[in-house]
Amino acid sequence: MVEQLFGSKTRVKLLRLFYSNPNRSFYVREITRKIDEQINSVRRELANLLNIGIISSDTTDNKLFYEVNQKYEFYDPLQQIFGGGVTASTAAKKSAKTTKTAVVADVDEDIRALGNVHLLLYTGQFTRDESSGIDVLIVGDINPTQLNKFISGLEEKEGKELRYTHMSPSDFHYRREVKDRFLSNIMSSKKQVLIDQIIKEG
Repeated sequence: MVEQLFGSKTRVKLLRLFYSNPNRSFYVREITRKIDEQINSVRRELANLLNIGIISSDTTDNKLFYEVNQKYEFYDPLQQIFGGGVTASTAAKKSAKTTKTAVVADVDEDIRALGNVHLLLYTGQFTRDESSGIDVLIVGDINPTQLNKFISGLEEKEGKELRYTHMSPSDFHYRREVKDRFLSNIMSSKKQVLIDQIIKEG
């Protein structure tokens, strides 16, 4: 049904990928691998989405990256359809450096296995913002064995080595209170928030 409304299966897969990952940048071959479609079809639909203004592109290290355009006039309704319903009403739009805060209802089993996760976000290589110095931040009461398993699985899925930091909720709150530079750099970086049960607490 959705494919009929939006014209093609590849286009729908692309929209789901981009709207489920605000602030996340992807290059063509990565997109092709993630949505399991032919590269020519992907290139054609990317060109269409760029032309409409739904996505934007940028070049880094001779690679062309694409990400969803959060300033697109129909961003919120499309987010409701393709991104799990996270809109401006549930997450304030800030600057281009921030992300829409998404509390993921249907949490991946690998994340669930970690323990009591208060905050999980991607930055660094995921968003092409190296100001944070890391790629993954996890805050919570976490099982160390499951954490290693989760990071290894994520590295295998992404095809690259990732830098990650784990903090307890009390450590996170203390660092935020004293305006710890490391944490401040992470929180001001461009990021994709997968789970947030801590930032919004203030």
